[in-house]
Amino acid sequence: MNAWICLGLAILAEVIATSALKASHGFSQWVPSLVVIVGYGIAFYCLSLALRNVPLGIAYAIWSGAGTALIALIGVVLYKQKLDPAALLGIALIVAGVLVLNLFSNSKAH
Repeated sequence: MNAWICLGLAILAEVIATSALKASHGFSQWVPSLVVIVGYGIAFYCLSLALRNVPLGIAYAIWSGAGTALIALIGVVLYKQKLDPAALLGIALIVAGVLVLNLFSNSKAH
């Protein structure tokens, strides 16, 4: 499977697992808790596959940056959390950093 697809699946699984983590209420709800465990398992497995061809620093920056931005969006939409201007700026800088890595970095796969 393509390394970038694996990285995308890792991000998606991590975002689902992290969203379920809040819904698990400290692992007291068994269905969301199961989603957390399975989701993180899938996320790390897919990340390990992506790391076969994507440099570690690049993969982790994209994984964590995209995950952070998506979780912030889910927090706003699902949990009605508010983001102040500083939070929005910080998230925008994270997204900008991921874009710079993807568009302009000369880092090559090993």
